[in-house]
Amino acid sequence: MDWMDQAGVWWLLAAVLLAITELMIPGVFLVFLALAAAITGAITLFFPELSLGGQLIGFAAWSAVTVVIGKRWYRDYPVASSDPMLNDRIARLVGETVTVSQAIEGGVGRVRVGDGEWPAHGPDAPAGGRVRVVGGRGGVLEVEPLPALETDV
Repeated sequence: MDWMDQAGVWWLLAAVLLAITELMIPGVFLVFLALAAAITGAITLFFPELSLGGQLIGFAAWSAVTVVIGKRWYRDYPVASSDPMLNDRIARLVGETVTVSQAIEGGVGRVRVGDGEWPAHGPDAPAGGRVRVVGGRGGVLEVEPLPALETDV
């Protein structure tokens, strides 16, 4: 019997290719499909009469199982990042001083941040005034007025 005629070997080769692809394009997803392919390959080696449909259904089921396990794993053991606020633009702006571009009246206005504008909530402030970002939600910045500068008298 030629080992290349066994479907399980092809599944194991697919698992290796998926794992190598995961290493080349890190995204932490293909590794779970590689595990599913490896499990399917092992099962297919033990049960060589398993039809192609059964193999595909097994692969789909094991893919779902490994992805759910992986999702739980990364939820319970998050990967430490050197920049944990990388994808949280509002959190990165907290503490920044920004300029009011559209007067904040009735608690609503707009502020200029870099080369863009953001909707803002906060105490009334005139256009051109300076405010500090203290938080945000749903793409709207929460701002507070800057403390008045003390002048030498």
